[in-house]
Amino acid sequence: MNAGPRPGLGCVGAPRLLAGLDRAARLDREAHLAVHGPLPRCHPDELVTLADDIELRGRGGAGFPFARKMRAVIRSAWGRNDGLTAVVVNGSEGEPSCLKDTALLLHAPHLVLDGALLAAAALGAEEVAVAVTRADVEQSVREAVAERGPAGRRVRVARLPERFVTGEGTALVDGLNGGATLPSGQKVRTSERGLGGMPTLLSNTETFAQLAVAARLGASEYRTAGLPSEPGTVLLTVAGSTVVETPSGTSLPYVLQLCGTEPGQGVLVGGYHGKWLDPVSARAAQVSRQSLDTLGARLGAGAVLPLPEDTCPAGEVARVARWMAGESAGQCGPCVRGLPALADVLDDAVRGGGRAALDAVEARMRSVLGRGACSHPDGTSRFVASALAAFPDEFRDHALGSGCGRRVLGALPLPRDESPERLVVDWTLCRGHGLCVDVLPDVVRLDADGYPAEASMVVPGHLRPKALRAVRRCPALALRIQG
Repeated sequence: MNAGPRPGLGCVGAPRLLAGLDRAARLDREAHLAVHGPLPRCHPDELVTLADDIELRGRGGAGFPFARKMRAVIRSAWGRNDGLTAVVVNGSEGEPSCLKDTALLLHAPHLVLDGALLAAAALGAEEVAVAVTRADVEQSVREAVAERGPAGRRVRVARLPERFVTGEGTALVDGLNGGATLPSGQKVRTSERGLGGMPTLLSNTETFAQLAVAARLGASEYRTAGLPSEPGTVLLTVAGSTVVETPSGTSLPYVLQLCGTEPGQGVLVGGYHGKWLDPVSARAAQVSRQSLDTLGARLGAGAVLPLPEDTCPAGEVARVARWMAGESAGQCGPCVRGLPALADVLDDAVRGGGRAALDAVEARMRSVLGRGACSHPDGTSRFVASALAAFPDEFRDHALGSGCGRRVLGALPLPRDESPERLVVDWTLCRGHGLCVDVLPDVVRLDADGYPAEASMVVPGHLRPKALRAVRRCPALALRIQG
């Protein structure tokens, strides 16, 4: 996929990472400096202390303390004769529900480069590599590197395959080193051996952008936003479409309201390796590690996915589980066989396979846990388990044949196929009400009897919202969108 969706932008309070983007779609070098000012230089000890003082953690999922990563790279470099180190920016969002790093690299790439080059200068790193997966993001970063002139020559931009597992640390580094972009399955610390075999500071796009902001503000000013225990702002991707910068501690329902949505049937936090919050928990949640920890959830890479009332939870979950099975790295049995088998039995349960089908889902989940070469099988199994716990009645009703009567609207985003989507008519249900042509006259034609003239109609991308409206309005539930 060369270019995915471009996110909308929003903020709660005064923006930091997204500053200036209310006046320009993209901050070039000149506009960037006008908004943020020059970047100070930092001694390694100063930068480590700064990261400690603002309690900066990785924003790519695991939340590992950034200062500890820097100290580990420095220690590893001391143990080498050449003392060489490297810096890697992970901008490969293989998670279709997350667009925050894409937003930064498309709209504010110099802030990310500032943070990476600041860290590289402190470490004495010879090379900075920025790994991306989208063509439009690659172009934006390359333009930013060129805008820096000679200072940008030490930055290498690499485009890697767009897959869910590309962002895993060992997969990313192996891809940058010219190998297969696959998890190694080994406990290899990039701080010891990473890019070109050198001790490498690897973190995600937002982390480096936060470092650049903190270096300009200083620890005390940086801590004026957010919670005392979790200072600063956080980037969230809401409903797979809007990137919001918010201080930590903000009410989660308020962020959803800002994006024109609400908790609905529940909220998936942390993306497709994350956890479902029921509506009551979601309404009580704050955007903070501590708040989500009490609910058994993690913010991860910042994906927040509310599930609308008019879509089928069981069908949505089965659809994502099938896609996750297809994202296997192909290196171990739990991924190659276990995840497709889990998707199969989940589909069977959703289609009315009975209590035995639900039991088979539980068995398949247990069979992949703790056995994968990477975390993908465990994460996918946890996603399904969380859904079963959050929507027990939905899955039971589907398994026993009654279902919920709602269509699967694709509220949980997945990458779009290169082939166009189609509006499909189920002739066993269609009663010729004709409402579809009222909503979508550019796509639907009626025959002489008042029924759609075609069973399958191409939906141009710009008409997808209207097609979804037609699906929702059909009284007979006879329409669906097929990718």
